[in-house]
Order: sequence, then C-alpha cells, then structure tokens
Amino acid sequence: MLSSPELLDKMKIPVKAKGIYLTGWSAGGSNFQKLLNLVNQTELNAMVIDMKEDEGRVTYKSGIPLVQQTKADGTRFIADIDQLLQTLRENHVYPIARIVCFKDPYLAGKKPEWAMQRKTGGIWSDSKGVVWIDPYRKEVWDYNIAIAKEAAKKGFKEIQFDYVRFPDNGKRVDQEVAFYQQNGRTKQQVIAEFLAYARKELAPYHVYLSADIFGLVPSVSDDMGIGQKWELVSPHVDYISPMMYPSHYANGTYGLAVPDARPYETIRNGLLDARKKDDLIKAQHQRPATIRPWYQDFTARWVKGHIPYGPREVLAQIKAGQELGVDQYLIWDAANSYSEGAWRK
Repeated sequence: MLSSPELLDKMKIPVKAKGIYLTGWSAGGSNFQKLLNLVNQTELNAMVIDMKEDEGRVTYKSGIPLVQQTKADGTRFIADIDQLLQTLRENHVYPIARIVCFKDPYLAGKKPEWAMQRKTGGIWSDSKGVVWIDPYRKEVWDYNIAIAKEAAKKGFKEIQFDYVRFPDNGKRVDQEVAFYQQNGRTKQQVIAEFLAYARKELAPYHVYLSADIFGLVPSVSDDMGIGQKWELVSPHVDYISPMMYPSHYANGTYGLAVPDARPYETIRNGLLDARKKDDLIKAQHQRPATIRPWYQDFTARWVKGHIPYGPREVLAQIKAGQELGVDQYLIWDAANSYSEGAWRK
C-alpha cells in the first residue's frame, strides 16, 4: 500500500542529515537558489534555517499572539514561509528550524521583566551589551516552544534550539544576576528541564528535537558555567550538535598549538571525548542523542596562527567524523558562503 504524501508528511522518518545553515535573509532572498542548487547537486541534503534569529526577530509572518503583540516578526526576512517549505519538500531537502532561545534582546526589550535582572537593580547585560532572557522563567520556555510548534505545523521536520544556555563567563553572571525563582535549581538542571518539557510538548507534532552546545562541552566535566552538561542534555534530544569549530578552541587545547590550523585533529579529539560521555549515559541505562556536529567553513582571522578555510579544511573535519562513525554533520558560515568544492567533485 502506498502512503499518501499527507501521511508521509506526518511520519517521522530519520534522515542522515548533511546540512548547511541559512539566515532568514538567505532563505527568503536571492541567495536561496544558489544554496538550493548546492544541496541538490551534492551529498548535502538538509538546511538549517533561522526561524528566530540571534537578536530575537522571528523571520516569517507568525500567528503567535506574543510575536504579533511585540512585532517580533516586523522584519519579514522570509516573505512566504509556506512556499519555502513547499520548495524544500519538492526538492527532498530535510528542513531544520533553528530557534535561538535565551539570547533574545528583542523580547527582553519588549518584556523587560523577563530579562535577566541585576542583583543591584535594573537589567543585566553581557560584556557585549546584549540583554538575555532569564531561562528560569517558564513563560520564556513557552514562547520558544510556541515558535517551535508553529515551525512544525509549517512542515519543518526538526526543531533545533540554539543558545539553549546561560551567558558565558558564568562566575560573573552568578555574582551579578538575581535569577527568577531559582529555588535551589542549578543552571544545568534548568536547561535539562527545558529540553525535557520541549520534547513532551512537541511530541504530538512528530518532529525531531536537537540542541546546539559549545564544542568543548564533551571534553569537560562541568557545565562550563552555562548550564550545558553533555550527560544532561543528550538524553532529552534526538540529535546533539556540538559546535566544534576549530577556531573556537583555545590555543593548546588537546595539545594542539593552534587548533584552528589542525581541523582534523581538533574534531577527532572532540568526538573521542563525546563518545566517552555517551558511554557514561549508556551506563545509566539512558539513550544518548545521535551526534551531529557543526563544522567550520569560515576563516577565523581573529585567531593567532589561523589558517584560511576552504574545501580541504571542511573535508578534513568531515573525514575525522566519518572515521569515528559520525556520518552526519552541519556546516556553519554566518555569511552562508560555502566552500562548494568540498562537495562538488
């Protein structure tokens, strides 16, 4: 018996995703066709598309009351989200909705009572002046999950939460911020609770759930002060995406003078540590998420001793993963200008 397209649409069919990241502008603009061609003509098969971006702006016309009330969708990056999803379906591209969670200066501006508050009074901001939403607030969980549900209804097959963490420089944050109704709960507990709640809420929508985490998380024993602990995040999601950009590792990490200049070794070391963490999870009779790392496709000019990144460096990272049985990956370049030679043979 053949399944109807409608039925297929409701089924959760796992895909070995090999994807690229698209901003709202790329998904809704003239760059889209070029990126679609790249995916269509190579082993790539997925796109991670901003639904709520790094400033908290929703990239499409939303039906969510709070989005409408705050005009978070006032900048229409993607003019016709339904048409976009239709195009992705027709081209058999696996669509992943990226939702930036707790770094949300836009919402903080409209709902200052939900922002992280200073112990001394007023709203807290990080070293770059960015205001964050307090992850201890359940209203904020529901807001992000409402966007996730809307993305699922539109036809996205997976919800990817990014910035599902507290701001870095955790010691300073703890000294300065009065969290909302903390009640003895640690940061890592709150992040795990949010993901568990999101999974439960999204269950009726038949979508996969994934989370982006710092690349170093599998290699450390604590939550890095940001609430991300591998053993607490992984069991609550289907896919875990450590952002293993070699440029983001301090010089000397894994015994490498400049990790950025050694993409293969950096990824290999990080993934070996991730595998050890997964063994700990299995020993607790839990199921770890499938590992699907983010790899670097940009040149990190700010890193001392950096190298230019192109097809060779991208392939070195992919190879390191494949050798360890990690056959899925996502490729990050904030400008969405990818090293096509890595895939076009």
